[in-house]
Formats: sequence, structure tokens, C-alpha cells
Amino acid sequence: MIVEPAIRKVIHVDMDAFFASVEQRDDPSLRGRPVAVGHGASRGVVAAASYEARKFGVRSALPSVTAMRRCPELVFVPPRFEVYRAVSAQIHAIFAEFTDLIQPLSLDEAYLDVTANRRELPTAWLTAKAIRARILEETGLTASAGISYNKFLAKLASDHRKPNGQFAVTPDMGAAWVETLPVSRFHGVGPVTADKMKRLGIETGADLRAKSLAFLQQHFGSSANWYHAIARGEDHRSVNPNRVRKSSGSETTFREDLTSDSDIEAGVLRMAEDVWSWCANRRAFGRTVTVKVKYADFQQITRSRSRPTAITSDGELQSVSLELVRSVLPTTRPIRLVGVTVSNFETGASSNALELFDAAPIAASVLISD
Repeated sequence: MIVEPAIRKVIHVDMDAFFASVEQRDDPSLRGRPVAVGHGASRGVVAAASYEARKFGVRSALPSVTAMRRCPELVFVPPRFEVYRAVSAQIHAIFAEFTDLIQPLSLDEAYLDVTANRRELPTAWLTAKAIRARILEETGLTASAGISYNKFLAKLASDHRKPNGQFAVTPDMGAAWVETLPVSRFHGVGPVTADKMKRLGIETGADLRAKSLAFLQQHFGSSANWYHAIARGEDHRSVNPNRVRKSSGSETTFREDLTSDSDIEAGVLRMAEDVWSWCANRRAFGRTVTVKVKYADFQQITRSRSRPTAITSDGELQSVSLELVRSVLPTTRPIRLVGVTVSNFETGASSNALELFDAAPIAASVLISD
């Protein structure tokens, strides 16, 4: 019987302003300047921002008009996703020089379990330094790393010395360190949940730890066990190199806000076609369809429907998508964005559905920036 080591050595590697850094690397005239990857048109959205731009409050998902208002010197560069994918492949090949246990989260970040690393380096700290040095040597780009005994803490730690740094959270400091942090930084605590926690008197890890499991279950339902555990620095998830893709989605921001039912439905059908193309190519079929609608005032709603069996035709996906969007039509409120997502993939889907990188957010970024 194989017995797992009592303490894992987990590294979370996160590239520094990845898309923008690639652009600055490839175009020396952009170095040291505030750069946004995206389109600067009135309907555009920032896909990524350099650190120079972030000083002005420019960040991903920010409307281009707002970004230019915050930083008049901002330089917009159209995205080159084929280049980012190629660089990402280089980075993941470097990860494989050190361990087989790699769980990619996106093109620019991944978890690595280096409890037993291929280079036989004595510590996870030295392993992270070696990985970051290889990335710089191979790609000319910098990466930051968080080192700890579980995934939750490693991901938190990778932000602590950004950019181009690393930070370790050891077993003897984990729980106490978490207590000092704002809960808004915790993975799994989004802005809405953070606001709810604040109303309940929970602003730091210490506040969260002080609440009983019963209290958390009363207010947060099925998420309570997760919040109870991370407040104590606990996370027993393993680094999973075969993480299954849980959903595939595509969305688009219209060039002009729409109120016409036919135009809105046409946009939903185009997104359903994009999603179906991915599902059909990978033989990955899901039971749940979700349609997202974002109004001109940026208020967002979703409508979902689950079928007893997986959706296996483009016509069926289009039909369900139309039914869902029609539940919010007709509308007197202009709509700026629609999206379609398929999830709850059936068990036994083709191994092609085991993706190294989540393609859906990338496709969405292209469409949003269009």
C-alpha cells in the first residue's frame, strides 16, 4: 500500500502580467509604458494590463473607455492568442522538467506538486527558484511563485511577492498567516460573498475562524465547510494533472447595445454555435445550458436549464439557449453582452476533454474585445 507523505510540497507558479509582458518583450518600444491588451474602441474591454498600467487602476475586464480615462497614456495592443499559447506551451514544458504532477489553471498559472521532484532538489523553495530561472532563460519573462503545504496557501503566497518573487508559507505559520489576511483575497470568496461576510462582521481570516461551522452553514450553505477549513489553513485537495474540463462557454459584447429580440437571439445563436463546435470536436457533451445576459448598466443575470441526458446536437443546444434568453425578452433595457455555456459533462467523455488549458475564457476574451 502506498502511503502519502504527511506534508506535501506544492508550488503555485503565476506568470507576471502574462499577455502584456509578452507584448512588451516582443516590442521594445512598449517597455516601461502602460500597456493594455485588448481593443481601445468604445466597446472594447481590457484583456490584460501591464504593471505600469495597473498603477493607474487599469485591470482586466475593465471597459476600454474607463481604462483610457484612468490612464490617458495607455497603449492598447490587440491580443495575439496564438503567441500566448505557444509561450504557455514552453512554460509547461519547463514544469515537466521538474515534476509530472502539474495542474494547469490557465495559460499562465499552474499548481505543481514537487514533493518528489525530478531534479532531486532538497526543498520546494529551491525548486521554485530553479523553475523561475528556467522560465526567464527560456522565454525572457518573469514568474512569481507561492510555496506551501497545500494548494490554497500556495496560491495565496504567489501574490505576496509579485512581480518576479516568491514566498513560502510553512506548516508552522500557515494558520496564523491566514488570520492576518482580508477574506477578499481568499480563493472562493468573490466580491459578492466578501460583501456578505463584511455585513456579518467577517473581514479577516481571524474573523472567519472565529465563526462556528454551524454559523457558516446557516449563512453560506454548502460552501461553509470550505470556509471553515481555509480559515485554519487547511486544504486537502491534491494536485490533479488530469483535471476534467467542467464547462465550455463563449460570450460576445455587441458593438452597440441591443433591444431588438431578433438581434439578441441571433447573438445567442452565434455563441451556441461556438460552444457546440468545441463540444463536437472533443466529443464532450453536457446536460446543463446557461445563458448570460449583461445589460448596458453592467447588471448581469443568468438563466440555466439541466436536461436528464446530455445535449448531443447543435439544434438541441440552440433550442435550449433560445428558450432561456426568451425568458428575459422582450426587454426595454439595452443589452450589451450575451453568453452561452454548457456544463455537467457526461461521465466517460472523450479524453480530448481533458484540457491542459481552459479555452473558453480565451475565446470569450477575443469576442469581448472585438
